[in-house]
Amino acid sequence: MTALTSITTGLTPGEHGLIGYRIDMGGHVVQMLRWGDERGDLRSVYRPEVVQPTPPFLGASVPVLSKAELEGSAFTEAHLRGTKPMGWRAPSSLAVTIASLLVEGAPFVYAYYDGVDKIAHERGFGPYYEAELRAADRLVADIAGVLPPDAALIVTADHGQVMVGDNTIILDRALMQMVSHQSGEGRFRWLHLRPGTTHDALQLARAQYQDVAWVVERDQVIDEQWFGPRVSDVIRRRLGEIALVPFADVSFTDPLDSGPFVLQCRHGSLTTEEMDVPLLAFRA
Repeated sequence: MTALTSITTGLTPGEHGLIGYRIDMGGHVVQMLRWGDERGDLRSVYRPEVVQPTPPFLGASVPVLSKAELEGSAFTEAHLRGTKPMGWRAPSSLAVTIASLLVEGAPFVYAYYDGVDKIAHERGFGPYYEAELRAADRLVADIAGVLPPDAALIVTADHGQVMVGDNTIILDRALMQMVSHQSGEGRFRWLHLRPGTTHDALQLARAQYQDVAWVVERDQVIDEQWFGPRVSDVIRRRLGEIALVPFADVSFTDPLDSGPFVLQCRHGSLTTEEMDVPLLAFRA
């Protein structure tokens, strides 16, 4: 969601503010896909247009093709509000709808497809992932095949993946005694600390995990511009005191961060595999 919002707004995470999967919004740690926590929906408490105030696509009302069931969600409102939703229910509809929109004169169409990401999370790398890559390749070919003269197709991704599987780390008990709560995700875990514990927690975390992760303080993340050159005070308060950011193929477990299945592939760290994504251009 961090990179998707950067794609639609043109802003860095430090500017648009959606800096992770679970964000400390002050009173709650909000899982941003469902815009709530373990107790329920929080859309009325943290309004999407306030959390992320920048209009996407410079305020232009462009056609957006995304899954129909995502229309109206709070995350959609945060990074796609003001656009023209054209929800699809089967991937085969994408090329048909895009062709129709272009024939009608739409100067720009934005389409989002999540199949590669979903298969990687659930199945990991292997035959299912390879089959999905072939299916995605056919989808791109179908779209390229309906482009009118002088139209261009740009294909990119919001992140890569690393295979983690069961290589998950439960944080040290002594360290957890200094932790108030966690945010972020398994491969960019923020530790929000109890008052007066930052020095000891940092030393312990480095002793325990520096062989598999970058263990950094919040100020280092900001000074080194991990989220871009500008991080407002509002967004700074969403960050923990310490970040655990794996460079090895592991993730850090938070019991409140679980889902219906164990994620095989994950993303969120700063490794080449997660950060370097393709940008392909096709001209009709």
